[in-house]
Amino acid sequence: MKLLITPFIFPFMQKAIITSLVIGAVCAILSCFLILKNWSLMGDAISHAVLPGIIIAFIIGIPLTIGAFLSGIFCALATGYLQENSRIKEDTIMGIVFSGMFAFGLVLLTCVSTDQHFTHILFGNILGITTSEFQQILWISIITIIIILLKYKDFLLYCFDPNQEKVIGLPVKFLHYGLLSLLSLTIVASLQVVGIVLVINMLISPGIIAFILCKDFNRMLIVAVISSIIASLIGTIVSFYIDAATGPCIVLAQAIFVIFALVYSYISKRKHYFYLKKS
Repeated sequence: MKLLITPFIFPFMQKAIITSLVIGAVCAILSCFLILKNWSLMGDAISHAVLPGIIIAFIIGIPLTIGAFLSGIFCALATGYLQENSRIKEDTIMGIVFSGMFAFGLVLLTCVSTDQHFTHILFGNILGITTSEFQQILWISIITIIIILLKYKDFLLYCFDPNQEKVIGLPVKFLHYGLLSLLSLTIVASLQVVGIVLVINMLISPGIIAFILCKDFNRMLIVAVISSIIASLIGTIVSFYIDAATGPCIVLAQAIFVIFALVYSYISKRKHYFYLKKS
């Protein structure tokens, strides 16, 4: 019991645990919509595409989150425009856009001469977040959750059947870019936790776990949030004791949960098969 309580004694760990739990919950909720919409690669694209926006924001002296958000939105808009005005498939376009923008960001990163280290952008630095960054993450998470709750049914129908949404007169394009904006906001909030490289795991793993274990979307949301929160808590506490980077520990915990879900699903199917065979 002492092992679980000790990390909560330190203020920086309290802040890190709260942040990881909040981000884990938001990413889990959004993850279910991404899985339903088959937007796994879109999350990866936007997470990598924010890098040049961060570097440009640093150069011109504006908040890094603004640059990251604008860069992510630009990636989403560019992907949508190219898809509508060319014969190239969406996954191919996303691969070209996000790799190109990420490469551009890396070039800018090497050209910027500063004493500030940008490795926390790539891999996260949850233990080093300031009070203002902590408040910013909380506000972004709260706004994202409120918008999703308010437009829950519309987003669900859009992800499940956008053609039906057109028939009943709902604004499909507005919901499309609204969901992309929420994705960009969530990625911006998650950068301090796991960084650009690993954020895609937090946006996909909870949804995959829930998709494997559940057949109802409402239950998917519950399972995704619970699994993500537990993995975030375990990863943060383990990183404290083994003196490792917190972001990778959280991602590793989620990956282990995915393996457990796959094994559980396989065993359940085998049991069901043998039960039917005997009967």
